[in-house]
Amino acid sequence: MFEPITVPFGAKMLMNVVKLKPGVSFDDVELAVGEMCNVVKETYGGDKGGFVAGQVFRFSGFVSDEGSLAPERSADEHYAIVTYWRSFEEHERSHADEIFSAKFGALTAMCTESKELGYEMLWQGAAEEG
Repeated sequence: MFEPITVPFGAKMLMNVVKLKPGVSFDDVELAVGEMCNVVKETYGGDKGGFVAGQVFRFSGFVSDEGSLAPERSADEHYAIVTYWRSFEEHERSHADEIFSAKFGALTAMCTESKELGYEMLWQGAAEEG
């Protein structure tokens, strides 16, 4: 569950930015997120549906002065659910499936916003050791 992941070159990355309703904390949605992620991994992984790997992040409040151009240096609290797929089509099929929809619905019931954007990988690399 907490192992490093490997993302093959050419994978499609989907980033879902989720904002919780006022008064709802991550502790409140942690079970729903965990169940949703487990369903994706177990039901749509690899040849069963194209899922490669995923990660969940909480916005830390850090906004880079060096990497930001906008004059506003703030952002609302949010979570990012990042998943990697073989194709956008496989992602969409999995998310249209009743099994996933039920788990995602449990999460979105506690959210004010959820927006999932897809990205095509253009480069990847790792630091050289030494």
